[in-house]
Amino acid sequence: MSHETTREVGFEPLMARSRTIHASIAPVAYDCVKLIFVRDGSAILFSEFGEKPVKVGDVVALAANTLCGSDPEGSITVTTLYLDRDYIVDQVFWQHAALLADRLDAQDLTDELYSEPAQILHLGENRAGMLMPLLDELVALSIGGASSDRFFRMQALLFAVLDVTIPYVKTTSVRRTPSQRKTCRRPGPPSLRQFAPLRAEARQALELLRDRHDERWTLQDLASAVHLSPSQLGRVFVDAYGKTPMTYLSTVRAENLARLLRETAVPVEAAMREVGWLSRGHASRIFREAVGVTPVRYRQLSREKFRE
Repeated sequence: MSHETTREVGFEPLMARSRTIHASIAPVAYDCVKLIFVRDGSAILFSEFGEKPVKVGDVVALAANTLCGSDPEGSITVTTLYLDRDYIVDQVFWQHAALLADRLDAQDLTDELYSEPAQILHLGENRAGMLMPLLDELVALSIGGASSDRFFRMQALLFAVLDVTIPYVKTTSVRRTPSQRKTCRRPGPPSLRQFAPLRAEARQALELLRDRHDERWTLQDLASAVHLSPSQLGRVFVDAYGKTPMTYLSTVRAENLARLLRETAVPVEAAMREVGWLSRGHASRIFREAVGVTPVRYRQLSREKFRE
């Protein structure tokens, strides 16, 4: 629901921003966990949960690398919390420290508890209204970038917000969506505590997939391009972005297909080929899993919005 890029979040574990949105936003994915608090207005969202409305008192919870787009009904004002994934795992570890051996166990527990990548939480206007002063202060403290002087106050405010919000998050031990296949991602202490730069090969692979998503990539081809073995690339890419390279490629293609369907008159099948999918059936299935509606339905909704 925002045009800000994940690069603006950088290596800060927590950031908050408020904005009013008047125009439709095509599905986009972020490399961080997002909590979007609806403060005013309403919108129709598109994500793995399908096509659903949100209004004042709702909170949208999105896992990292989960596509979400929106069509405001007039306008919508939101406050968004951007949370580093490893920071979230660290909090789960300390929350359950008596039961967990280390942060690797915390990663597994997080995967099991919060396996639904996109959820709409119905807090209600009154309960959500109690959080607005806390969110406003988080936004004020976030402006200007990371500061150790503000960190503990920001963390205290975040915990107060999560104390109200987390009970509404659906938890399950069974993965129900195709994109949430379990991986062997193991965040290590350096990335968790020092926010060290990602491996150069992982960044290079990601840039290749984003810039040349229309090519017929295989894991072997991508690994050769960044001078790693396929197994090495798979490991460093999952460590960096939480998804395998090929799953990430599907997300990028779905994001670009949505843009073409919204902004151009290119026929649906031609648009699929343009982003790199040769099979219409396969493309439709992956797009629906990522965006929540079929490509044909998404174009229909976009045109209806344009006529308004």
